[in-house]
Amino acid sequence: MKHLISMADLSDEVIHELLDSAQDLKEKRARDKVTELLKNKSLAMIFEKPSTRTRVSFEVAMSDLGGHGLYLNYKDIQLDRGEPISDTAAVLSRYVHGIAGRVNSHDTIKQMAKYSTVPVINALSDMEHPCQILADLLTIQEYKNRTKNLKFAWVGDGNNVCNSAILGCAIVGMDIVVACPEGYEPNSYIVEQGKKIGGNVTITHDPAEAAENADILYTDVWISMGDEEEREKRLNDLGGYQINSNLVNLAKRDVIVMHCLPAHRGEEITEDVLNGSHSVIFDQAENRLHAQKALILKLMGQK
Repeated sequence: MKHLISMADLSDEVIHELLDSAQDLKEKRARDKVTELLKNKSLAMIFEKPSTRTRVSFEVAMSDLGGHGLYLNYKDIQLDRGEPISDTAAVLSRYVHGIAGRVNSHDTIKQMAKYSTVPVINALSDMEHPCQILADLLTIQEYKNRTKNLKFAWVGDGNNVCNSAILGCAIVGMDIVVACPEGYEPNSYIVEQGKKIGGNVTITHDPAEAAENADILYTDVWISMGDEEEREKRLNDLGGYQINSNLVNLAKRDVIVMHCLPAHRGEEITEDVLNGSHSVIFDQAENRLHAQKALILKLMGQK
């Protein structure tokens, strides 16, 4: 494992190795046990899109491990002035020990990995968000004590997070049902890839079908960055795909409700559900830190 570009880069064994490492690192942090496993190492973090959780969790992760996270706004570096990705990757590889990219195009992060001699992490692209799903699997393991033989229900837009969720569920042996309107389905190649891995992947247009007997209910915003011009259309199309008390009541009694944040209360999820007893949303957000610590340690801590 040299890079993390897609969830498909991971095996079930590696995912559970990362989850175990993340849990250990989480417990050590709770006991204020300092570790400097990445002392004198640096992670360059390229951001084409703004961020709260991704930026803070990566910077704090590097600091906790004794290293340094270097924030690089896309407009402040030469990529914005036309420098080839290959040149940027080659130069950064001479300076730092790893590169994380929160980018618009999935091709950008693939090209970065192609030309980099240090590990590259997809911190979000238009196709996938593997770092989010690692944190989600950590949260599910904490609440369900397993990742296999569970029903994961995605309700809403079949976006980049949904794509990674499909692959992640397939790899760890979790059934996933995606409920979305026509035209909002997840990437068809990702769906087929998930099925080839051996996953039980179902696409439906009925939120009730997804929610029935679900162990996990998951949603994301209907209007992602770059979709603002389609706001009214998306609100209309996705209006029937809200996680609310009706859907929660269709799921298992111990269902957990997840959202990768930021949330638009009253759109994809209701206030009472987001703040309700089934919600694990803020534990999920915290776990971005611990899962990413495990990931960067595996990639950058190798001798």
